[in-house]
Amino acid sequence: MISAPVSRRGFLAGLGGIGAAGILGACATGSDDSSGAASATLTLQSSLSDPDPKAALTEVVKGYAKTPVTLNTIAIETFRAQLPTYLNSGNPPDVLTWYAGSVARDYASKGFLLDLSDLWTGNGPCAGFSPALKELSTNDGKQIFVPTNWYWWGLFYKKSAFQEWGVRPAETWDEFITLCKTIKSKGVHPLTMGTGSTQWVASGWFDYLNLRVNGADFHRELLAGRHSFDDPKVKTVMDHYRQILEFIDPKGRSYSWQDAVTPLNAKKAGMYLIGAFITTAMPGDDLDFFRVPVIDKNVPLAEEAPTDGYFASAKSRNAQGAKDLIGYLAAPEQQQKFIELSKSSNLPTSSKVDTTRFSPLVQKGIKMLGESASLTQFFNRDSSDQLQTVADTALTKFLDAPEDVDKILADWQAGAKKVLGR
Repeated sequence: MISAPVSRRGFLAGLGGIGAAGILGACATGSDDSSGAASATLTLQSSLSDPDPKAALTEVVKGYAKTPVTLNTIAIETFRAQLPTYLNSGNPPDVLTWYAGSVARDYASKGFLLDLSDLWTGNGPCAGFSPALKELSTNDGKQIFVPTNWYWWGLFYKKSAFQEWGVRPAETWDEFITLCKTIKSKGVHPLTMGTGSTQWVASGWFDYLNLRVNGADFHRELLAGRHSFDDPKVKTVMDHYRQILEFIDPKGRSYSWQDAVTPLNAKKAGMYLIGAFITTAMPGDDLDFFRVPVIDKNVPLAEEAPTDGYFASAKSRNAQGAKDLIGYLAAPEQQQKFIELSKSSNLPTSSKVDTTRFSPLVQKGIKMLGESASLTQFFNRDSSDQLQTVADTALTKFLDAPEDVDKILADWQAGAKKVLGR
């Protein structure tokens, strides 16, 4: 999600002035102009609040001299809950951070988002982006989103810990279960997972197990409502999920995703399936990762690659100004500056960014995604925030009572039908 990253997705804030950022708390409105004329000041509303990325975006926004920008930073879960209110208000923020894919398309279909198609044509800042990124940013033939960075998911671990325990990354599911058993024999929880205040983390394992068991096409179709969550194929996914429950640190049910990093860092847990935004909470050269192991060799390997960026409100009082600001943020120079200053492991969407300057970990992430047969986003990004809530309820119940899986899947499907309206 939740995204991630960069707290699954978190960044930003700053200090005011021409071309700089001003902190206005959780203000949900755009820069007001009581005359109704185009506002001379733009409001950028952001859910990105981790310290390093926050400072990085502040620096990037300071370099924008065309129009004064007020930068508001909102805690991620508050932002998520209030986003429909922001977009539907009479004076909404001009530009907002969020995610590509299903969620952006849903807001666009309601008429909330500004058409950004001209940024994708001719010499526009997005003209050189990949067809996959363009498709991800399109609704009804119009581009309504501008992606500026993306990231990968994987099983992260400490190299020194694996060396100390005499283990190595697994390539197959059987090898992975053996790896977990070996780490457990050392008196260490093989897996950490923070599903207390960040329940969406449990969807990471669901997504990946579904991708490995049933493939990317079935996964996307399931999240779009074309299959049922009580389908036997989903039951098979949960059978595999159940195999790893004994290896998960039980304290994780009270952890946030950030809290769950602590036992990994202290070598009290072996691995963490999470997005590359973990590097904001666990920097250093000792961190490494491997892809979720193969379960069925006949299923093409797919990876989660959540994509972040910006959209603009259709009600912006300065539509051209909003487009100009997004175009500036999408430029390769700004992408590279943001990623480097934020100390994140996010990947740029512009092919003009020099990725050879990034860390070996990022190079490995780029290579893994490049070798993947298909890319998906994350549960809520491929479905909706509303369906994510239903999934959170189902999966956390499963973590606590896996023997009730049949009822849990039936309830999950019933909740999905209410959300999807079919």
